[in-house]
Amino acid sequence: MMTDTRDLAHQLIDCLPETQLPGLVQFLEAIFDPVAVALRNAPLDDEPETDDEKGAVTEARSWLQNNGGKGIPHSEAMRRLGLE
Repeated sequence: MMTDTRDLAHQLIDCLPETQLPGLVQFLEAIFDPVAVALRNAPLDDEPETDDEKGAVTEARSWLQNNGGKGIPHSEAMRRLGLE
Protein backbone atom coordinates (compact mmCIF):
# COMPACT_ATOMS: atom_id res chain seq x y z
CA MET A 1 0.00 0.00 0.00
CA MET A 2 1.34 3.42 -0.98
CA THR A 3 1.40 6.01 1.75
CA ASP A 4 2.95 8.84 -0.20
CA THR A 5 0.86 10.66 -2.80
CA ARG A 6 3.95 11.39 -4.89
CA ASP A 7 4.88 7.70 -5.00
CA LEU A 8 1.34 6.83 -6.09
CA ALA A 9 1.50 9.45 -8.84
CA HIS A 10 4.79 8.00 -10.07
CA GLN A 11 3.34 4.49 -10.02
CA LEU A 12 0.31 5.59 -12.04
CA ILE A 13 2.51 7.39 -14.58
CA ASP A 14 4.66 4.29 -14.95
CA CYS A 15 1.53 2.28 -15.81
CA LEU A 16 0.40 4.64 -18.58
CA PRO A 17 0.90 3.60 -22.18
CA GLU A 18 3.43 5.74 -24.09
CA THR A 19 0.64 7.12 -26.28
CA GLN A 20 -1.01 8.81 -23.28
CA LEU A 21 2.13 10.48 -21.93
CA PRO A 22 1.99 13.57 -24.19
CA GLY A 23 -1.52 14.35 -22.93
CA LEU A 24 -0.41 13.93 -19.34
CA VAL A 25 2.56 16.22 -19.91
CA GLN A 26 0.27 18.91 -21.38
CA PHE A 27 -2.04 18.58 -18.39
CA LEU A 28 0.82 18.89 -15.91
CA GLU A 29 2.26 21.87 -17.78
CA ALA A 30 -1.13 23.59 -17.60
CA ILE A 31 -1.17 23.11 -13.84
CA PHE A 32 2.44 24.16 -13.41
CA ASP A 33 2.48 27.22 -15.69
CA PRO A 34 -0.96 28.14 -17.07
CA VAL A 35 0.33 31.46 -18.46
CA ALA A 36 2.94 29.73 -20.62
CA VAL A 37 0.28 27.35 -21.93
CA ALA A 38 -2.08 30.24 -22.70
CA LEU A 39 0.67 32.10 -24.56
CA ARG A 40 1.66 29.00 -26.51
CA ASN A 41 -1.96 28.45 -27.55
CA ALA A 42 -2.75 32.11 -28.29
CA PRO A 43 -3.55 32.93 -31.89
CA LEU A 44 -0.97 34.82 -33.92
CA ASP A 45 -1.45 38.54 -34.20
CA ASP A 46 -2.73 38.82 -37.74
CA GLU A 47 -3.59 42.52 -37.74
CA PRO A 48 -1.80 44.38 -40.48
CA GLU A 49 0.98 46.65 -39.26
CA THR A 50 0.06 50.32 -39.56
CA ASP A 51 2.34 52.88 -41.17
CA ASP A 52 2.93 54.43 -37.72
CA GLU A 53 3.97 51.04 -36.31
CA LYS A 54 6.29 50.40 -39.26
CA GLY A 55 7.88 53.80 -38.71
CA ALA A 56 8.33 53.16 -34.99
CA VAL A 57 10.00 49.80 -35.66
CA THR A 58 12.33 51.37 -38.24
CA GLU A 59 13.19 54.17 -35.80
CA ALA A 60 13.87 51.68 -32.98
CA ARG A 61 16.08 49.50 -35.16
CA SER A 62 18.01 52.54 -36.35
CA TRP A 63 18.47 53.73 -32.76
CA LEU A 64 19.74 50.31 -31.70
CA GLN A 65 22.15 50.15 -34.63
CA ASN A 66 23.50 53.62 -33.78
CA ASN A 67 23.96 52.65 -30.12
CA GLY A 68 25.98 49.49 -30.59
CA GLY A 69 22.97 47.19 -30.55
CA LYS A 70 22.35 47.82 -26.86
CA GLY A 71 19.10 49.10 -25.45
CA ILE A 72 18.57 51.37 -22.49
CA PRO A 73 19.22 49.79 -19.08
CA HIS A 74 16.05 49.22 -17.08
CA SER A 75 17.06 51.73 -14.40
CA GLU A 76 17.63 54.43 -17.05
CA ALA A 77 14.27 53.72 -18.71
CA MET A 78 12.54 53.95 -15.32
CA ARG A 79 14.35 57.23 -14.59
CA ARG A 80 13.35 58.69 -17.97
CA LEU A 81 9.75 57.74 -17.33
CA GLY A 82 9.88 59.29 -13.87
CA LEU A 83 9.16 55.95 -12.21
CA GLU A 84 12.34 55.65 -10.18
